[in-house]
Formats: sequence, structure tokens, C-alpha cells
Amino acid sequence: MIYISKDYVNDTLKWDNKAAAHCKDGEIVVFETRDCYDNSITSSERPLGDRSDALSNPVTGALYVDGAEKGDILKVEIRDIKLRPWGVMRSSNIGGVFHEKYDKREAIIYSIRNNKILFDDVLELDVNPMIGVIGTAPEGEEGIPTITPGKHGGNMDCKKITAGSTIYLPVNVDGGLLSMGDIHALMGDGEVFICGLETAGEITVKVSVLKNIKLPVPFLYSGEKVMTIQSAETLDKAGDMAAKEMFEFVKNASGQSDLRTGMLMSLLSDMAVCQVVDPLLTMRVEFPLEVLEKYGYKLP
Repeated sequence: MIYISKDYVNDTLKWDNKAAAHCKDGEIVVFETRDCYDNSITSSERPLGDRSDALSNPVTGALYVDGAEKGDILKVEIRDIKLRPWGVMRSSNIGGVFHEKYDKREAIIYSIRNNKILFDDVLELDVNPMIGVIGTAPEGEEGIPTITPGKHGGNMDCKKITAGSTIYLPVNVDGGLLSMGDIHALMGDGEVFICGLETAGEITVKVSVLKNIKLPVPFLYSGEKVMTIQSAETLDKAGDMAAKEMFEFVKNASGQSDLRTGMLMSLLSDMAVCQVVDPLLTMRVEFPLEVLEKYGYKLP
């Protein structure tokens, strides 16, 4: 098993990021992560954090996967997400659906104990750990900041990216250069406040290389459903992109005509908002895998 410590972080996903570790096809890797505030907010009294040099949405990595070449797909099976015993949320007066309600930034530290979030004296919430940022190095010379989602994955903030799920990501450069971070102990679809319960921890994954396989990456298998995830300037555009990606996938996997594929999509697919607070907005479209399996499809 390979362990990548939180000492190896970046705030940009890029082709020339130095590899923090190498792994073989099918190997188990543990990523120790910082929270989205770079572990700088440790007290409600200091909502701007303890360090002026804190990174925004740092990710741990990059992981170089031996044998991964441009055009391949990385299959990342999420085995476990371990949380530290506390998380933080911070208001914003510039982002999020409710930002006009706040004239300054305030933070609250929440304890996490026995898989419960102690919200206040009345309410305890069950944790549902998820990975906010997971992606490979994108194409292009400049790279993409970790706060921005896209075809490479990145800050998709999809609450379905949890332990037990599998995400498929594109290999755009040799080795793929996989990175991840921004763990949330709990987050609702939309992330409307601008953050989930932000925390740090350890993510255990199995990483495999798929060759000569076509999938509409980023592509997710979670909760017996397959999902297309797309990000764009508007939710309308992101939803349209995700639906069309799923249409082509369902058509090819089932062998149906355009007519019957559209009918299946309207009967069985679900469209949901992942997040509305990042530089690009993210939607997903879900479809039950068991339906495609009846037509002989097997998910790689």
C-alpha cells in the first residue's frame, strides 16, 4: 500500500505537477488530505484562518500511475474515507446562494463523534463523507485551479463520490497525475451555503488503468447507478451536457434506437444539481445500471 501525506499538496491541477508517488495498475493508495481551508481555520474566533499563505482547496498528490497513457481512463475505486474529529463551516459575503445575508465572514467549528455531527444542543446529524475535489491533470499548458470543475474532474462537489463508489477519470498526460482532497463530512446537493462541513482525513482508493475503453468521463458508479457529471457556466448548460452524455452512453450500452433511448431516459434517469457555488456549476444525470445489464452491458 502507498501512502501520500498531506505535505504534498497543490492548488492547481497541471501537467507538470511533480509526482508525490508512483503506483502500479491495481494498487491501493491512501491520500492524507487537508481541508478546503488548508487546515488554517482552527477556531471560530479566527474565521479568516491562522495563516496568510493558506491554499484554496488544496489537493493531495499528484499520483503517477505506471502505464497510464493519454487516452486511457483511470478507474478509482473509493474504499474508505476517514475523517478527523471536527469540521468547519464559514460564511461568505461574496459567494453562495445566501451571500447577501452576511456582511462578514464567520466560522463555526463542529465536533464529529461516533459518525455524528454535533450541530447544536438539539440536533445531531449523521455523517456522509464525500470527496469534493478529485481529478487528473487536464490538457493544456496552464492547468486548472483546484476550485474549478471540468472534464478532468476537479471540484465537482458531487455528494455521490463516497466510499463504495467508483469514479472514472480521463488520462490526459502520462501517469494521469491523480489528486484529491476537499473532504466533506456532510453536504446537501447544491452546496448552497458555499461549503459543506469541511474537514480533513484519509482517502483509501484502488487505482486501475483502463485501455481501449470508452466512457463519458468524468463518470461515476454509486448506489447501483451510473452517473454523468458535467460542469458549465450555467446549470442549464451543465444539465444539457450531462443528459446528452448519458443519452449516448445508454444508447450504446443497450443497443436501443434514438427513440427508445430517449424514452428510457425520460422514464428512468434522474437529473440533480451537484453544486452552484464554484466558478463553473455542476450537474449530474443518474441511470440504473441494472437496466443496462439486462441488455448485456458490463461496467468495466
